[in-house]
Amino acid sequence: MPLASIPSPSQGVWYLGFVPIRAYALCIVLGVIFAVWLSERRWRARGGQAGTIIDISVPAVIFGLIGGRLYHVITDWQTYFGDRAIKKPYQALFIWEGGLGIWGAVALGGVGVWLACRRRGLSLSAVADTVAPGIIFAQAIGRWGNWFNQELYGGPTTLPWGLEIDQLHGGEPGVLYHPTFLYESIWDVLLGFALLWAGKRFALHHGRLFALYVAGYTLGRFWIEGLRIDPVGGVDHAVTLLGLRLNQWTSIVVFIGALAYFWLTRNKDSEEFILPADVRAAAASGPDPAHGVDQADSAGDAAADSEAASEAASEAGEADKAPDDTPDPEVVRADAPDPAAVAEDVAPKEEPVREESVREESVREESVPEESASEGDASEGDASEGDATAKQGETPEVVQQEKNSR
Repeated sequence: MPLASIPSPSQGVWYLGFVPIRAYALCIVLGVIFAVWLSERRWRARGGQAGTIIDISVPAVIFGLIGGRLYHVITDWQTYFGDRAIKKPYQALFIWEGGLGIWGAVALGGVGVWLACRRRGLSLSAVADTVAPGIIFAQAIGRWGNWFNQELYGGPTTLPWGLEIDQLHGGEPGVLYHPTFLYESIWDVLLGFALLWAGKRFALHHGRLFALYVAGYTLGRFWIEGLRIDPVGGVDHAVTLLGLRLNQWTSIVVFIGALAYFWLTRNKDSEEFILPADVRAAAASGPDPAHGVDQADSAGDAAADSEAASEAASEAGEADKAPDDTPDPEVVRADAPDPAAVAEDVAPKEEPVREESVREESVREESVPEESASEGDASEGDASEGDATAKQGETPEVVQQEKNSR
């Protein structure tokens, strides 16, 4: 008997009144809560809206649980169906008894995330990179549910950290087994920190960090799966192909796919949307498209606003200095003609009245017909000052001729 070992819990279910509290389910729930909390922080640090990951996690968890259970039932169908089944078919729905395949959980959970991202107009790749470290930490926590259920353990070992398994769960007295749950939990924690470092160090986007998570997990899962002795795919033995277990082949295929995606997207630099479509539309049509509704102005935005205000003030100052359209009174007075001269040209000129002219007119009235006098008067009224003076000079001669004729 080894000097040291890891004991298994004596029970995995506690009752709160008549409500059962199952350790396996509790570990899954704690892992989900931690993953959502960490992913929400990472999403907000990237510039996304608060609460987005919480909303997306609802369909992701529902689809993930269904997918994980489906994978388990499909790969272990002989446990529930057939002549050699050791459980009733309806027990395939008893998720609390254990049996969640991570492959199905991630695959179908990803469908739930895709539907939520599509409805909001978010980039699936951006969400995937954000939640990748949280998922692997959740797996590390969830693996402890296997410890409470005394399942998924490895082969016999003499190591001091061997795991004790009671006979009710398939163990033998005095035999220790590899604690594969602990191996995988430690591997997941280390991988989680490595993803956090790599994401910050290399700025991995467009799903590349998620691909790195998948590749890293499958790499560790391959050798850990090789230590297990539980009958995956069969009732009393595990289904193997070319000496490898079913989950090992799955790890190989998924690992190659993750590396291929990581390589093919190495030069991808298109824009990833981290704000919902309605928020982007409102920001584009609003007065300040630099940020979303829930985002405060950054220092660059404040500087831009200050610069715009300075330009507006400068334009206002130039407008004040611009020449006024109202003419300068001094210029008007200098350029305008003399008002007296204008009035003199426009107003009709009045001839000076002389006594001699009056007498001459009386004489002309007697000798000159009225029509001639009228025409003369009209001509004199329309003539210029020089013409009037000439007519006045001719009047005495006419008078003298009349006198001589008399």
